[in-house]
Amino acid sequence: MKRRNFIQRTALGSLAVVGGSKALAGSLSSTEPNPKSSMSNSEAMPLVVATWNVPNATEAAYTVLQSGGSALDAVEQGCRVEEANAEGQSVGIGGLPDREGHVTLDACIMNSKGDYGAVVYLQNIKHPISVARKVMEETPHVIMAGSGAEQFAVSQGFPRENLLTEASKKAWQKWLVEAKYKPIINIENHDTIGMLAIDQNGDIAGGCTTSGLAYKMAGRVGDSPIIGSGLFIDNEVGGATATGLGEEVLKTVGSFLIVELMRQGRSPQQACEEAIGRIVKKNPNYKDFQVGYIAVNKKGEVGYYSIHQGFSATCYRKGTNENFASDYFDKS
Repeated sequence: MKRRNFIQRTALGSLAVVGGSKALAGSLSSTEPNPKSSMSNSEAMPLVVATWNVPNATEAAYTVLQSGGSALDAVEQGCRVEEANAEGQSVGIGGLPDREGHVTLDACIMNSKGDYGAVVYLQNIKHPISVARKVMEETPHVIMAGSGAEQFAVSQGFPRENLLTEASKKAWQKWLVEAKYKPIINIENHDTIGMLAIDQNGDIAGGCTTSGLAYKMAGRVGDSPIIGSGLFIDNEVGGATATGLGEEVLKTVGSFLIVELMRQGRSPQQACEEAIGRIVKKNPNYKDFQVGYIAVNKKGEVGYYSIHQGFSATCYRKGTNENFASDYFDKS
């Protein structure tokens, strides 16, 4: 049953700023003017921005936008590119497993209307971002988990697949010998894929997909599929998404925080820096983990910032696909 029909039938009705923070080189920061940040709205749109160096994913998303597709369609197709990339060990097939050897996936998607869908602890399905969209559009729910999410995915035509590649299996077996767990900063310089898009109508959508922390405890869920933490969209303001240690993002509701800061007048860059500052201020052990954010506002301005060096973002607009190394807090 589609969400709209369910709502009608059940008569539910209508429904730390870092002091003196520096502008990041190559970003669209309001504190340091950049030619890209001075574009008019018509020049800035459409656009796609994603965490990490994922040019194939942003190109796929931008192709959808160029053909007149929606921001929602764009982020789904862009995220699917990385989910199908067996070489990337943190998203979709080939993702590093939990400590029991199971690849478990989390994802969410959010459209310009504020609708949201997510799956958590999903196994044996390569494209959790698409299953999350089905949850949003075909059910009365917003989150489905575990075996129930898998059963739903199969009912929607998604095939079951073995997601543990030989490379990821060998890495897990090596970890078992070492029997030591800790978050791995910038694993393979490739982590959770968060993507934001603005289409030709100026509407914003976002998606976030991940296999979570490598060798996590079975059952662990991070920030990526949780609205307001791993992703948040407000079509009147902008959107934000996160990558890195989800526990810290969850504790500060980072993506929602960034959007609210932009609502108050902060640029995307300033808002990302403030959100990182909040994490650093609250956790004295910040040197042991990474968190990175990207954000975009309705003007098409983009920001990105992280705790440590190594985080980057890819932005595709005006026919150009560029990867930017993010500025970062920890300079020690």
